[in-house]
Amino acid sequence: MTYSNDLKNAMPVAPLKLLVLNSATELGSKVNNYLVGFRNNVNNVYHNDPAFQGYVEKDYLFKFSVPRFNSGEGKAVLEETVRGKDLFILTDVCNHSLTYTMNGYTNHMSPDDHYQDLKRVIAATNGKAHRINVIMPFLYEGRQHRRTGRESLDCAYAFEELTKMGVENFITFDAHDPRIQNAAPLSGFDNFTAHYQFTRALLHAESDLVIDKDHIIVISPDEGALDRAIYFSSVIGADTGMFYKRRDYSTIINGKNPIVAHEFLGNNIEGKDIIIIDDMISSGDSMIDTSRQLKAMKAKRVFICTTFGLFTNGLDAFDQAYEEGVFDRVITTNLNYRPPELLTKPYYLEADMSKFLASIIDFLNHDLSMEHVITPTERIQRIIELYAEDHELFSV
Repeated sequence: MTYSNDLKNAMPVAPLKLLVLNSATELGSKVNNYLVGFRNNVNNVYHNDPAFQGYVEKDYLFKFSVPRFNSGEGKAVLEETVRGKDLFILTDVCNHSLTYTMNGYTNHMSPDDHYQDLKRVIAATNGKAHRINVIMPFLYEGRQHRRTGRESLDCAYAFEELTKMGVENFITFDAHDPRIQNAAPLSGFDNFTAHYQFTRALLHAESDLVIDKDHIIVISPDEGALDRAIYFSSVIGADTGMFYKRRDYSTIINGKNPIVAHEFLGNNIEGKDIIIIDDMISSGDSMIDTSRQLKAMKAKRVFICTTFGLFTNGLDAFDQAYEEGVFDRVITTNLNYRPPELLTKPYYLEADMSKFLASIIDFLNHDLSMEHVITPTERIQRIIELYAEDHELFSV
């Protein structure tokens, strides 16, 4: 991201520290490296001011540990002072690869475990940090964002709980329903998207795309993702379509109502490239079924773009669907844990979000407006212009 004059003339809120929980070490390391590079390359007019002590560092990572007892109970231990710091805590509640031992058994960490560790490190700061900011790319319990009967309202309660613990700013990506911020209306809540990174990854991988309404349709796999599809299609100048998920509301399987059929609403897609855009791939069954129907309707190519690739049922179904020609590419971000074998698949593309996330942290640390970061319309249109000028050069 190109730095504006506003950033070069701004004072930081407080010395920056990045506390990366074990669930997000790979992403946190990349973000830290970008922050180091940013600070070394920005000639801020106030760099000699005493308030800039610690502004340029070789490492912004905060030292801590989250040990566990044999009973499975845990605690957080801070290994350096947090007093007066602008603390950014990064966690990935979907990282199931981490384990701990309880009574001789090995348990994989669940979202609940990661959420408890997040609360532990916040509690360990004991109110001494200048400001606490939580970066939770995949919103904890984000799909349990509204109550439809006698059930828990986990996402809203978690957001309210973190706010009461002293979290001033909450940073997430592609929230299942951003209206969750209404649970704590006086706290900062920034919800970012990966549209630019999706575009860049796709254009780098495909050298023969024609980006216009005659050649590309952006599809929403359900009514919940329609806003994403409308925004993306309007920015790239493409047409929009939507699938309606017809569910059996009389039955609950694995906590959700099963999908009976996908009904398509939109114009003729024959011979056109399709971009399916959504917030996540969970099991992937719905996405594969949608792609299968699009190919049956004679779509040329199908590109699946989702912010979070969870693949809760493994990759076998995607491998088989790819071999059958059901889809052509799957693009997800690196904001959550992905199984290592996914990175080796010929159909997989990664939209790297680490530089973008580092820029968000840097802007917030200077208390600057996030307007241009939240809406990357101009950046998307510019990258499409560059691609149109020279496809082959762009894809190198």
